[in-house]
Amino acid sequence: MDRLLIGFILFLGLAAFTVREEFGFTAIENTSFGPGEEINYRVNFGFFTVGSAVTKVDKKIYKINSRPSYKVDAFGATSGMVSWITKVDDQWGAYIDTAALVTHVSYRKIKEGRYRKDELTTFDHVTRKAEVKVRNKETGVYDNAKIYDTPNNVRDLVGGFLYLRVIEFDKLHKGDTVTISGFFEDTSYNLNIIYDGTEVISTKVGKIRCLRLIPIMPKNKLFDGENSITCWISDDGNKIPVKIQAKMFIGSTGIEMVSFRGLRNQLKVIFD
Repeated sequence: MDRLLIGFILFLGLAAFTVREEFGFTAIENTSFGPGEEINYRVNFGFFTVGSAVTKVDKKIYKINSRPSYKVDAFGATSGMVSWITKVDDQWGAYIDTAALVTHVSYRKIKEGRYRKDELTTFDHVTRKAEVKVRNKETGVYDNAKIYDTPNNVRDLVGGFLYLRVIEFDKLHKGDTVTISGFFEDTSYNLNIIYDGTEVISTKVGKIRCLRLIPIMPKNKLFDGENSITCWISDDGNKIPVKIQAKMFIGSTGIEMVSFRGLRNQLKVIFD
């Protein structure tokens, strides 16, 4: 469940962009999302609904490192009978530069069964360092920070999602690959994503024309093969995640959009 939510956060979004240099950052003209956006999802395992997830862009613009920033959060939790077996209540969040869409601060508050993790990461884009702190479970205060090198214009997973929402997929051909780079926990990474054309997906709000994306997963013990995850993102000005399906060694699981509000552009729904 927790890794499904990681996959979910890894694929939040897409639209057109232009760039300019501003205070050492590459500024991006964003037309796909803004303050007040909220999207709700249901989480499925096989034919059963096992939980819910929601992503929110705060209505307020915050000043972080003297820069205007979005506050973006993703929440995921189990529901119903599944919570009797193992209870999940996770929060992933970040403060994202409104101009450059780079991450200034990210945080994770993980509650999965008896497992707990409260992590805070601060990014220094001048020195290209990430300072990672984990809250001590016994004392309630953060342990000494660990410092890691990062690439230029680094993004966490949430920031990577938002950056994905400004890629010009209309200029790509089926089979082309996009690479997203960032930092997670203690490691810098590159994720290759195959653009696999378009497809119409049926949802609770109607049929939506979507971009079909396939991330190339590294070898792991959870997902069944490098093409085990497929994502469908709305082919419109919003580029919101509509559906994610994953083949795991223990079965098939996925996330589907069920409602939304505060979108920057009108969602294009196909009416028969």
